[in-house]
Amino acid sequence: MPANSRPKRVLLYSHDSYGLGHVSRCRTIANAVVGADSSISVLIVSGSAVIGSYEFRSGIDFVRIPGVVKQIDTGEYDSANLRVGVEHTLEMRTRIIKDTADIYRPDLFIVDKEPLGLRGEVEPTLRMLKDRGTPLIMGLRDVMDDPGQLAVEWERKNVVPALADLYDQIWIYGLPQINKPLQGIDVPPSVRHKTVYTGYLRRELPLHTDVPHEGDELDRPFILVTPGGGGDGDALVDWVLSAYESDPNIPYGAVIAFGPFMSAAARESFKERAAKFPHIRTLTFTNNLGALMQRAAGVVAMGGYNTFCEILSFDKKALIIPRTRPRMEQLIRARAARNLGLMEMLDADKGRDPHVMATALRQLPQQRAPSDVIVPGLLDGLPNVIKLVARGLAHPNRGPASIDPPAPAEAPAAVPLEPAATRASF
Repeated sequence: MPANSRPKRVLLYSHDSYGLGHVSRCRTIANAVVGADSSISVLIVSGSAVIGSYEFRSGIDFVRIPGVVKQIDTGEYDSANLRVGVEHTLEMRTRIIKDTADIYRPDLFIVDKEPLGLRGEVEPTLRMLKDRGTPLIMGLRDVMDDPGQLAVEWERKNVVPALADLYDQIWIYGLPQINKPLQGIDVPPSVRHKTVYTGYLRRELPLHTDVPHEGDELDRPFILVTPGGGGDGDALVDWVLSAYESDPNIPYGAVIAFGPFMSAAARESFKERAAKFPHIRTLTFTNNLGALMQRAAGVVAMGGYNTFCEILSFDKKALIIPRTRPRMEQLIRARAARNLGLMEMLDADKGRDPHVMATALRQLPQQRAPSDVIVPGLLDGLPNVIKLVARGLAHPNRGPASIDPPAPAEAPAAVPLEPAATRASF
């Protein structure tokens, strides 16, 4: 089979110890890549318990590794379901990841967010593929954490040498106008030179999609309330319900999507409170939150990366209530977005007055939409990722092969990127 026609293989790693953001980002990238080139297969290695609930294009599959869960208060990890210690679980995950890569023999390996994986679990795979000549890509979201905290964490994890020595490129799925995630981190010039900002990853609705019935039941404009995965969303939902309880005449209904990781006890309590209002609906989880968001008059959210991209993609007026523990990520993103005029923000650390939230809910549908602000390249992420992947697959190199002969080397063609894909300056 000619080298330029044989199927190409991309491997994506997502540790997924908390929430939905990582698996959603990987799914979005995978769907875009195979949609642009039907000769590419994408395999996702993920610890997400809900990865099987998502819709994937033909050419994509996933390997589910044993789950771990991050304790939001302490930041410590534990096994999600298995009755074994976390170290035993991590040992299993490490072996599965490496064996999967060894057998699949990818032409390109993209690691999401954690340069060495959860507690270093992907490092053996990185070194194996590096020895084979496989291009290795680090994909970072727009905001990681407060620079001081991130510097300490990365020093402890020995991250910078991995970025310098193992990875061929670093893709930042955002824009420097909003945040420079490596600013304040002592990195060598080589890391700076291989870092590129892609822009944010636009989200699209599936071709055949149904609005979850909770939205159809409301006969007037509604506000979508979403704490993402919901594991740390109790305070947000409580604050919104308290606002309706203090001001029953808020002129907009609400659909509250709890998220799959909110505790059953919290969900039931919130359902009882919401049931007292004819214009409030609740649901636990939908794999098509975008359909609800598209119909909503506004969005109230915590402001994780995934939700932020959806708000921009569907051009929704939004009120962000960011969490500040265990990371400052959401607060940094929300402040920057507010300063650019993309959305509004309430700081929960200043108190959770129901009347303040009620006023914000009343004003939300009258805000500016994100599209009222011109930010060049804001949603160019997927076109740029597609071009970067094509560039990385220009010379398939799987290393030792038992089936496919090695492809003859070809000179890489220059592929122009969209305006958002700018070299890093930090």
